[in-house]
Amino acid sequence: MAERSKIDILKGALLLEHRGRSLYQSVAETTRVQPVRELFDFLVSEENKHIEFLSGQFKRLSKGQDFTVSDLPDSSDAAEHAFAGDIADKVSGAGYEAAAISAALEFEKNAARYYSEQAATAVDSGEKELYTLLAKWETSHLTMLADIDRDLLEKAWSDNRFWPLD
Repeated sequence: MAERSKIDILKGALLLEHRGRSLYQSVAETTRVQPVRELFDFLVSEENKHIEFLSGQFKRLSKGQDFTVSDLPDSSDAAEHAFAGDIADKVSGAGYEAAAISAALEFEKNAARYYSEQAATAVDSGEKELYTLLAKWETSHLTMLADIDRDLLEKAWSDNRFWPLD
């Protein structure tokens, strides 16, 4: 298999981020559940930061310059956004919002995997650092969404009496 160029990898990353932003924006615009809207507005904001940063890297590489992580925006600590309790209280575990959260979880898994794979195969130390930081950022989103998804799953089990009898 031919080695992918740094530019091609960035194109893939940008496409991934644009697709995530589109999904998250759509959910934010269509949900009637305020905590879910806030969650997806937060995710849209995060994707915008990723897109802006990756676009800057793309421009640098297009000019023959190296990667730089000095202009990487601060990653929002997703853990500080305690969406889980509010969402689990207001959302059906099998409804639209729960499905959207599950889809977002898969998107973040794919993004974390993509960046981790790029970091693992990068030869250049700047490139490795860049993709490692992006993987960490996506993993923070993944962790937050996994917590929410788990709360929704437990709520669905409880609501539908799927728990084992004592």
